[in-house]
Amino acid sequence: MARTVAIGVQDFSYLIENHYFYIDKTPFIKEWWNSGDSVTLITRPRRFWKTITMSMLDYFFSNRYEGRGDLFEKLAIWQDEKFQKLQGSYPVIFLSFAGVKQTTYEETRIKINQALSDLYSRSKWIL
Repeated sequence: MARTVAIGVQDFSYLIENHYFYIDKTPFIKEWWNSGDSVTLITRPRRFWKTITMSMLDYFFSNRYEGRGDLFEKLAIWQDEKFQKLQGSYPVIFLSFAGVKQTTYEETRIKINQALSDLYSRSKWIL
């Protein structure tokens, strides 16, 4: 069965729930988790699924999505029981600048400030 490629979709759950074409990036979760890195910088060219990968990590680790293992059941990460137990078990701060596409410095600054303000509003429960 052919699947539709969802152009411009940046939300992992939307892709999975609507059965859009998705290349399983969940082995990255295991690789990253087992590396024990303190800081990870993900740099790739445009259109390389950076935001989708970050969204996937958010849905996997964030306690806001506890119990959403259904999103991962058909993916590689779900084969490892250790990682099933990690799903939805951490507070996660997810920040993306994918939507910042302004043409001037001032408009860009305003958009970034708004993204940071929205992030703070969503995450202040952690305090």
